[in-house]
Amino acid sequence: MVSTDPVFSNLSADDINSEPTEIESLCMGCYKDGVTKLLLTKIPHYKEVILMSFNCEHCGLSNNEIQSGGTVQEKGLKLTATISTERDLSRQVVKSDYATLVIPEIELEIPPKGQKGEITTVEGVLQRTIAGLEQDQVVRRHMDPEGAKQIDDYIVRINDTLKLATHFTIQVDDPTGNSFIENPHAPGPDPGRTTEMYTRTKDQDHKLGMYTQEELRTAEDPVLDRVEEEDTALTEERLKDEVLTFPTDCHNCNAPAETNMKMTNIPYFKEVVIMATVCDMCGTKTNEVKAGGGIEAKGKKITLNVTDPTDMSRDVLKSETCSIAIPELEFEMGGHALGGRFTTLEGLMNNVMESIEQNSIWGGGDGAAPDVNERLAKFKVKFKDCVAANMNYSIVLDDPAGNSYMQNVYAPEEDPELTIETYERTFDQNEDLGLNDMKVEGYEES
Repeated sequence: MVSTDPVFSNLSADDINSEPTEIESLCMGCYKDGVTKLLLTKIPHYKEVILMSFNCEHCGLSNNEIQSGGTVQEKGLKLTATISTERDLSRQVVKSDYATLVIPEIELEIPPKGQKGEITTVEGVLQRTIAGLEQDQVVRRHMDPEGAKQIDDYIVRINDTLKLATHFTIQVDDPTGNSFIENPHAPGPDPGRTTEMYTRTKDQDHKLGMYTQEELRTAEDPVLDRVEEEDTALTEERLKDEVLTFPTDCHNCNAPAETNMKMTNIPYFKEVVIMATVCDMCGTKTNEVKAGGGIEAKGKKITLNVTDPTDMSRDVLKSETCSIAIPELEFEMGGHALGGRFTTLEGLMNNVMESIEQNSIWGGGDGAAPDVNERLAKFKVKFKDCVAANMNYSIVLDDPAGNSYMQNVYAPEEDPELTIETYERTFDQNEDLGLNDMKVEGYEES
């Protein structure tokens, strides 16, 4: 019988499956057998982790370690936040093992692996830095007085920074995409924080242990298994006629799962690729939609005035680059926060609420500051009124790639409540889409 328990489970005193696994292993101190305990669990408001603890009853050697068990995101993430108030100092910060944290104003840089992945605040990052610098100062003042004085002077700079003598910025660059800086204005936009997603370099992929099929085939490293070539070409006929299946991992419990993929045509729009995943282990179901025609020449902004409950049954295609805004609620959500969706307007709104409630920082609870908690409670009441169409409001889909769609119920006539605008993308939008460095002429020469 196949177990349906998730690989990473929440810690619970009543759950016998949350007990650690014990393994006999060699002690590197006395070379006798010791015991290693492994626990796969989830840290609330963060992600999956692997806790390891070793103890040798013969020589007393013991140690412990924590490793990330979360999945690597499709793109890297760079977050920049301006710290100017005491509330900003209490912004929650999630820093993964692979993230680089920089505060340019005081020339502070914490490289990957410099500190273990942690959940803290901006103030906590600086306090931990001070604690690390002060750790050996007593000995250093005798052994290296000049070096100790430089460290003392630097600690004074950090303390002045904590007193907000001047504004400063904190930057977190994470190739895995698993880091986070809290938005204290949630669910509204954060004027003091910028988010940039980027495509990892080959070197960054290799540091994360990620290799392409071609690299595995040609690798000289004997540790990397060579991959046998298979005839898996996706011809146009296969894409149109078959539901393709490929192996993947469940994003919820990391168990092996299968994703089904099918290409279909949306009337009055274009071809799209629909992907659906069902996990047999934990029962999680997900679906995602990607446009099949590439990036359009111009961006597209779709505005619908919701005036009747029947508007909630309109078909909606939201691409992964499309942001959602509801001006009446002062609400904005970036495209990558929800991914691609092909559903109804009601389904899209429910997806947004599910995303908010699953996110500990947005969803409230112990992970959110009291002021944010109160604001979110009021927001959820108004949002549910919008989902039930108890009030008139407008929803804006802004897609720089131009690959989103809202059903026109009057088609082929014009819809009086639906406005579609096309616009020229900005330099930053083209940069996010990877278009600025794209060579479209004479590429065959390079």
